[in-house]
Amino acid sequence: MHDVAALAGVSIKTVSNVVNGYQFIRPATRAKVEVAIGELGYRVNITARNLRQGRTGMIGLAVPELSLPYFAELADSVISAADAVGLTVLIEQTGAVRQRELEVLSGQRRHLTDGLIFSPLDLGEQDKSSFDVDFPMVLLGERIFGGPADHVTMNNVDASRAATEHLIDLGRRRIALIGTHPGETMGSAALRERGYRQALEGAAIEFDPALLGDAGLWHRSTGAEAMTRLLDSGVELDAVFGLNDAMALGAMHVLHDRRIDVPGQVAVIGFDDIDEASYSSPPLTSVVPGREEIAQMAVKLLVDQIAAGGARRPPIEIVAQYTIAVRGSTAPQPR
Repeated sequence: MHDVAALAGVSIKTVSNVVNGYQFIRPATRAKVEVAIGELGYRVNITARNLRQGRTGMIGLAVPELSLPYFAELADSVISAADAVGLTVLIEQTGAVRQRELEVLSGQRRHLTDGLIFSPLDLGEQDKSSFDVDFPMVLLGERIFGGPADHVTMNNVDASRAATEHLIDLGRRRIALIGTHPGETMGSAALRERGYRQALEGAAIEFDPALLGDAGLWHRSTGAEAMTRLLDSGVELDAVFGLNDAMALGAMHVLHDRRIDVPGQVAVIGFDDIDEASYSSPPLTSVVPGREEIAQMAVKLLVDQIAAGGARRPPIEIVAQYTIAVRGSTAPQPR
């Protein structure tokens, strides 16, 4: 910066103002500094600037598991949003293990980052006090509502109701729900089942517990296992709603193996709109939950907290908008 100032014939402060985007600089002065920067190949020393500001230039992202396509694609979206504002993302995988999720909040790695975007899966409403932390943090997911931290989530109930209504509008009445968690009252499974039940009630379709396919972790394999159990039970069904795309794809694999036509005999819809959904056979209809919006808003809220330097304000909750991407797995059938 000394060299740029000397070549441009200005003060070091003026060079600093130019590289930091200060707007009240005369155009002629700005042009001289920019020419000097170009001639000398000057680049801002981000590390030194961050040290002066007491920041690392990195944020943390903690998710349950990157083997789940949704979280892998979410991480990609967060990385892109962070990169746009000059931040690097350090990713942690918790495995949805309670102790590891607690360590995310209190572990030694916290000093490596300026803030945290955290999607807990095992911690829940009873752990709200654990989220009252002294560093910038944004929560994702459906485990904590009304907590002490900013929260960005998706509209699980309404989106699942819309997904079920899409199947009902196609004339389907025996709709299996794959991925349920019996006894769960808060979380994605419970909220999405609530939307499913609301749609059935709205269409005067009796709820049948025999159409629920329980599953633990939401993988292709668990979706396939749940689909197999339902078919082996002999329950009549003409549609499947997988509570995420991975389970819907697993279910569709079993239907293909059983020579059950999709969507002719059984229509299938998923949730998350992962990239693979567009390339299955047939392409999978899916709820688009607003992943890009979630990532961008989470990074924005975190950056705002970092800039505030620890000043507290009431937590903000943002619910992303959803749509449904209709594809071949729910194509209307000729009458």
